[in-house]
Amino acid sequence: GRLPPPAARRRAPIIARAFDRARLLMPRVFTQRCFYLFVALLGLITVAPFVIDTELGRVVLTMLNVFVLLATVAAVGRHTSSFALAVTIAVAIMLLQFFGMRQGVADFLRAEWWLSVLFYISAVIYLLGYVMRRDVLTMDKLWGGASVYLMMGVTWGYAYALAQSYHPGAFAIGGAPVAEVTKGDLIYFSFTVLTSTGFGDMYPTRPVARVLVTLEQILGTLFVAIFIARLANAYPPPRGGSSRGGGNGSGDAT
Repeated sequence: GRLPPPAARRRAPIIARAFDRARLLMPRVFTQRCFYLFVALLGLITVAPFVIDTELGRVVLTMLNVFVLLATVAAVGRHTSSFALAVTIAVAIMLLQFFGMRQGVADFLRAEWWLSVLFYISAVIYLLGYVMRRDVLTMDKLWGGASVYLMMGVTWGYAYALAQSYHPGAFAIGGAPVAEVTKGDLIYFSFTVLTSTGFGDMYPTRPVARVLVTLEQILGTLFVAIFIARLANAYPPPRGGSSRGGGNGSGDAT
């Protein structure tokens, strides 16, 4: 049943060429890759709380999630290795999400959350490398930085879902621990932590949830500080602007 070596060698370049064509086609579809990624993430964050509790809403949410995955693949797939990694994880997430919703198996959904965390962390790392690169700062890079910030909030939303799946009652609402907080509420909670808004009606009760909250607060604050420093470095002051004044003063004194 195995192909002979010559046939295998002939097939490998064909698959590689098809893969490269798909990687090059994505930027043409998403000309402003990071802008579309930002819009997709913003749509997912906005729509999720309203539709997540209905069957039709979950279908809409799945379609939005697919668009986010595609936009992420387009944004990070600037090299063959990153494109291959993003496509592999994205396809696995979509399959797990489909079977998890169709079969109602909790293990499928839990595996999807784990892969989603891995997918978004990988995307954040690739996008940070692109945004922080020392060359011309473009609008695409600005949208990339904004997308990283939104992606961090979504990533921690999945992480909080995993925490409560292993530790029911990890979060409390209105002063009472809740066995299972909805995904929309977890996204809301994640962004209150990321933006340092402070706890309101919802807060962590288990150590694992508190550790995740602490990490999100630290990394969110560090990202904002580093990104602002990157923007400041992109627009240096005019050469000799302040030194001219100082030079004139010293010249007069002399």
